[in-house]
Amino acid sequence: MNDTWDHTYDVVVVGSGSAGMAAALTARLRGLTVLVVEKTEVYGGSTALSGGAVWVPNNFHLDAAGLGDTPEKARAYLDATVGDRVPAERKDAYLAHGPRMVREFHDRTAVRFVYTPGYSDYYPERLGGYPQGRSVEPRIFDFKRLGPEQRATMRRAGLPTYGLTITSKDFRLLNMVGRTWAGRRTAARVGGRAVKALLSGQRLLSLGEALIARMRHSLDALGGELWLSAPLTGLVEEDGRITGVRVTRDGRDLTIRATGGVVLASGGFSHDQRLREKHLPAPTSTEWSAAADGQTGDALELATALGAGTDLMDKVWGAPSVVVPDGAPFFLVADRGVPGMVIVDGAGDRYANEAAPYHEFVDAMYANDRPGASTVPSWLILDAAAKSRYLFMGLLPGRPFPRPWLENGFVKQAATVEELAVSIGVAPGRLRATVDRFNGFARAGRDEDFHRGDSVYDRYYGDPTLLNPNLAPLEKGPFHAIPVHPGDIGTKGGLVTDATARVLREDGTPIHGLYASGNVSAAVMGETYPGPGATIGPAMTFSWLAVNDIARTREARESR
Repeated sequence: MNDTWDHTYDVVVVGSGSAGMAAALTARLRGLTVLVVEKTEVYGGSTALSGGAVWVPNNFHLDAAGLGDTPEKARAYLDATVGDRVPAERKDAYLAHGPRMVREFHDRTAVRFVYTPGYSDYYPERLGGYPQGRSVEPRIFDFKRLGPEQRATMRRAGLPTYGLTITSKDFRLLNMVGRTWAGRRTAARVGGRAVKALLSGQRLLSLGEALIARMRHSLDALGGELWLSAPLTGLVEEDGRITGVRVTRDGRDLTIRATGGVVLASGGFSHDQRLREKHLPAPTSTEWSAAADGQTGDALELATALGAGTDLMDKVWGAPSVVVPDGAPFFLVADRGVPGMVIVDGAGDRYANEAAPYHEFVDAMYANDRPGASTVPSWLILDAAAKSRYLFMGLLPGRPFPRPWLENGFVKQAATVEELAVSIGVAPGRLRATVDRFNGFARAGRDEDFHRGDSVYDRYYGDPTLLNPNLAPLEKGPFHAIPVHPGDIGTKGGLVTDATARVLREDGTPIHGLYASGNVSAAVMGETYPGPGATIGPAMTFSWLAVNDIARTREARESR
């Protein structure tokens, strides 16, 4: 028995993204004392940098929207996407309890979501898929509802929104501000919201920032505790059970007792080059990751040292990205759906549907990488018409690329396709042939090579004024080329867990007292990505399940 505990709590949570916050909130809702320890000096993890969407089939928001979702349809869809790559009991637990998590947080905390109509499942044509989507996103939140210290220490996304508060629904329509009346009306509405907030003194947040702020506000109201700059340095094991953690805080090594259990919610290993090279496909780089800093696999390695099993270690939540000089990677989501654009390999050939779900496109980058036709980086080719019509890399329609990007050669620019080919080291005739072939498809409205625009998902970010929303010929110079890398928003491999998020040893037995959720655990989505929010939805659900198991175990022990 350890007699030198510095502090004691019922539950200790490692990490302060949506997984960690969900665990802490659930603990307080069950009457358990809880401490969240965060490695970095800010809270929010990768969730704060994300779109904040939650993909939880059959939740009450979808019922209110008349979606007609059912557990049977949702299970059919997971079977059609995830398949048998993860145990059935984990998929069943997610589908059964995810809606209950969403309902309880709505009823008992400040966590609020709203349905995002039309944001399609990523594979809507598969059995059980929904073209209208199952995604919900956080309601806009007034940052001033948090105290000054809580505002100062929240991780900020720093998205290029020009001071506007933009939801995912807004963004999709704003992308067509120069093309549709819906886009123009949305611009007016978003602008009006900004003026109203300015006049009222509000500081509005949306997307992942709104979710984390809502969770932080709720944790404060419920009496949970959060330590920043308190990295995990060890797990305390006694008689085969995890009974606490070791952390460093203010230069002191502290031992924290967890009488009920420890929930690891610390994210993956996106920012550890050694682990990336050990587990992920080559080439790989920490510089390509949009995950929050500090995610270096610390908790993962501490748990595996105790015999924990791992799975999916070679997989990431793929995010085709432009690695901006002296800046963070820019995740190409909508940008790959716009017309007048193609992505080619080092030989000048297309190799995939550019508008495909982002994780799938990254898989295609690695699958097609070969000598003489490297896809790392690939080249995104954009003509002047597309640049003038659509939002691209956060730049408003028609706004030129920053001059330094052109002067230092990061963005290539040329008057003709052939000149552009020379600048990226591609045979001019080869790139010309690729563009000509694509242009023929664009005029006919059908991509016969890779079926871009065939899926409802592809068309979500397309231009509805065109015959095929994702296709337009590249005809007008100047032409631009931007390098694209196989980035990520997090690694998806990690600790093997059961249906209640207990960490399992390599032989399948649980490590009592130790739980994991979020990207430190092996994803319930297996090797795929069924819909927007299929990272955060499971992270919150399995944290909720973990703490419910802790509460049940304690209640059973106390009733003996």
